[in-house]
Amino acid sequence: MKQHYVTFYSPGTCVAEQTTKVIAKWDADSAVKMMPGIEERYGAKPYGFRFTTKKRGWRDMHPVEIARSGMYYVGCKVQTLADVEAEHGNSATLAQNMRTNGWDSVVTTEKGWAWSQPLHEDDVVL
Repeated sequence: MKQHYVTFYSPGTCVAEQTTKVIAKWDADSAVKMMPGIEERYGAKPYGFRFTTKKRGWRDMHPVEIARSGMYYVGCKVQTLADVEAEHGNSATLAQNMRTNGWDSVVTTEKGWAWSQPLHEDDVVL
């Protein structure tokens, strides 16, 4: 038996808060429509989501993940290291993290709680 899921990611204290829901298929438009109904601690709203598909055989106790999408970011901007270095304020720590970890670009929320994370090749910014 196969089942598709969408996991929503919202800014958290140290790591992202996550809420996972069943979804009929990997459809970004459907997932975006579900986002307003998701709220985490302290009113945090999702900045993105990812799809997974799990399969469970008749002998399996728990489903096994068989496919995973990249992240889909909503309401976020892409920033290069040069963009981050040009900002003032708290961006010095982010710039140092980018240099240390070899990140070419990050995705940063544009409203709500501030949150940045690296942008990967298979990620999509909507």
